[in-house]
Amino acid sequence: MADFTCESCGTTFSLPERVLDRYPGWTPRLCQSCRDEGGAASTTVATDGDPDTGVFTDGACAGNPGPGGWGAVYVVDGQIIDEAHGFDPDTTNNRMELFALIEGLKLVPDGTPVTVYSDSDLAVKTINEWASGWEERGWQRKRAGPDGSKVPKNLDLVKNAYRAYGGRPEVELVWIKGHANFTWNEYADALANKWRDD
Repeated sequence: MADFTCESCGTTFSLPERVLDRYPGWTPRLCQSCRDEGGAASTTVATDGDPDTGVFTDGACAGNPGPGGWGAVYVVDGQIIDEAHGFDPDTTNNRMELFALIEGLKLVPDGTPVTVYSDSDLAVKTINEWASGWEERGWQRKRAGPDGSKVPKNLDLVKNAYRAYGGRPEVELVWIKGHANFTWNEYADALANKWRDD
C-alpha cells in the first residue's frame, strides 16, 4: 500500500500497489470521500434503480473523428474498486466506446460475476447480437453498409471485445441510458472526458 495526501481535504489515504502498478507515474489527487463529493470526476444524485455495483464504461470524442477519451470504473456497493481512463488523439466515439468496454472488463478478476454497463446501444448490440453472425461469415455483414463494404467498422476492436466477453461467461453486458442521472455512468463519462483537462 502507498500513502497519499488528498489535495482537497488534506487527509492521508492509501491505494493498493496493484492499482498503482497499472498507472506508472500517476499520483492520485483526491481521497475517495472528496471524489464522491464532486472532485476529479463528479457524480450526480442517485435515482431509483441507480445501479451501485458493476463496471460502468463510456467513450467520448471531439469532432468524431477527432481527439477522444474513454473511461471505466468498477464499483461494488457504491465503492470504487478500480478505474481506468485513456486518450487517443485521432479516433471516433464508437472506437472509444468499444475500447472502454475492453479495458473495463480488465478491471474485474477472472471468474468474478459482474454486470458491465455501457450507454452505447451500438457497442452493446455489436457484442451481444451481431458479432457472432459476423464471425460465422468470416467477419462480414450480410449486407454492405453505406460505404459499400461488408466489413464491420472498427473490426479490430469488435473482435477484441467479442472475444473478451465471450471468454467471460460470468459477465453480463447491458445498455444503460446515458445522461440520465445514473451515478456511475456519469462518473465513467467524466473519466472519458478527463483527457480534456490533462
